[in-house]
Amino acid sequence: MIQKQDGMLLVVSGPSGAGKGTLAGRLLREDPSFQFSVSVTTREPREGEVDGVHYYFISEARYDELLAQDAFLEHATVHGHRYGTLKSEVQRRMDQGINVLLDIDTQGARSVLGSRPDAVSIFILPPSFHKLRERLEGRQTDQPQEIERRLHNARGEVRQLELYGYAVVNDDLDTAYSQFRTIVEAEKLRTARRHIQIEEE
Repeated sequence: MIQKQDGMLLVVSGPSGAGKGTLAGRLLREDPSFQFSVSVTTREPREGEVDGVHYYFISEARYDELLAQDAFLEHATVHGHRYGTLKSEVQRRMDQGINVLLDIDTQGARSVLGSRPDAVSIFILPPSFHKLRERLEGRQTDQPQEIERRLHNARGEVRQLELYGYAVVNDDLDTAYSQFRTIVEAEKLRTARRHIQIEEE
């Protein structure tokens, strides 16, 4: 049997604190066919974040240049900062048969899914807004006013659920990951992504 596999574009979204980063990170560690698409952002790096690994941290002026060049697959302003996914970053990898994971907000996802209907989209939900507040406060990375803003934004993000092909509720991390991984493995088997030739003998 001869088989060629096209790269998959996987879009993962969810409110801040829902666990999308944890689930996406575990998939990247366990499945070498996936690579993380590094987005650009105008915000300052958090402690431990590395330029070119977590994000490309750029100036507002450089962001404007890329915007004028139509370089983004999607771009959005989130929590007062600008983010964008470079078309070149995604397409280069997919052309090589690499699966590309985008961890983006609902604004960005709407843009991507509008231009790339072949993308697989998964929304990660918290079990409750009360639990989401506990997680955000437990991270101890944001000021109280920032937590309130993220909770407010989370309610609007959850209302965008119908944009996505799949939803996973992250109440128990192992269960959520099992569901997340099942979706991914099934999508790999879609005939649209597989070019198979069966040999005569």
